[in-house]
Amino acid sequence: MNTFLENQNWRYATKKFDATKKITTEDLNTLKEAIRLSTSSYGLQPYKIIIVENPELRAQLQVAAYGQAQVVDASHLIVFANEMNFGEEGIVNFSKNMSETRGIPLESIQGYVEYMKSNIVNLSEETRNIWSAKQTYLALGNLLNVAAELKIDTTPMEGFVPAQVNEILGLDKLGLNATLLATLGYRHDEDATQHYKKVRKSNEELFITL
Repeated sequence: MNTFLENQNWRYATKKFDATKKITTEDLNTLKEAIRLSTSSYGLQPYKIIIVENPELRAQLQVAAYGQAQVVDASHLIVFANEMNFGEEGIVNFSKNMSETRGIPLESIQGYVEYMKSNIVNLSEETRNIWSAKQTYLALGNLLNVAAELKIDTTPMEGFVPAQVNEILGLDKLGLNATLLATLGYRHDEDATQHYKKVRKSNEELFITL
């Protein structure tokens, strides 16, 4: 646990990446698996993860991200996109996956399936979209934590225009909406931000015990 906390103190939102350093395939696969194993509401994972390697697309996305250099300089760029209007179809697909993965008949989990439907399908489309967007933040948390363990630098980003990202990547046609960007790679020696002390609330300010 001490190592985990040390790595949390080590990590920061990297402002300048070393464009010459690339993440290995092995480490990238570890990061992808960390995202895949992330917790989500009911285990539904109502989102897609887009890994953008094409340099031309990344140059376009930099414009949509207000010119932030991390988008093009980092080793990898990941886009988290929630599924719009997630509902019955997604729940049915999840139930089939559960049945196959656990080797159990669909009939045995029908009660759980109906429970999920009653809690999700009856919500307004706007509420469901807000809910699915929130799920991407859980996946981002896993990514940030595992990247720190691997000593891979990250920058989570909300500073972009979703509509532009959606258009550039064709997400609208896939029923998706960009909620978060994350750049991954290795800090540049010239990034002064790495030397700043981490600023957080004290325990007394942050925690309330009742």
